Amino acid sequence: MYIDLLIKIKNAAMAKQKSFKTSFNKMDKAVLEILKKHKFISGFEVKGKSPKKYAEIEIIGSRAIDGLRILSKPSRRLYAPYKDFRRVKSGFGALIVSTPKGIMDARTARKEKVGGQLLFEIW
Repeated sequence: MYIDLLIKIKNAAMAKQKSFKTSFNKMDKAVLEILKKHKFISGFEVKGKSPKKYAEIEIIGSRAIDGLRILSKPSRRLYAPYKDFRRVKSGFGALIVSTPKGIMDARTARKEKVGGQLLFEIW
């Protein structure tokens, strides 16, 4: 799940690791692509065959991720229309949203005028 992936990335950055391996699924791929676009990670590579796929993630530096707030949890889902998406840390962070058109950041969702489930904020 993407929550476990985010915590692993944050912990690896705090431990000053250059890269690490973790399990992989389609949702993780979408989240990793957004994190790469916003330069929270330098890259990732998918390895292995189908039941045992894993991703090798490269960290930019020790301060790649300063903070993380998970908004939707299994016990509480938060939904919002695109008009209610707000900026994170004055534009230095990103709000990640799951929409009917896929997982995207709030800026892209606002341009496409789609709302959805608020997943997490990262800065």
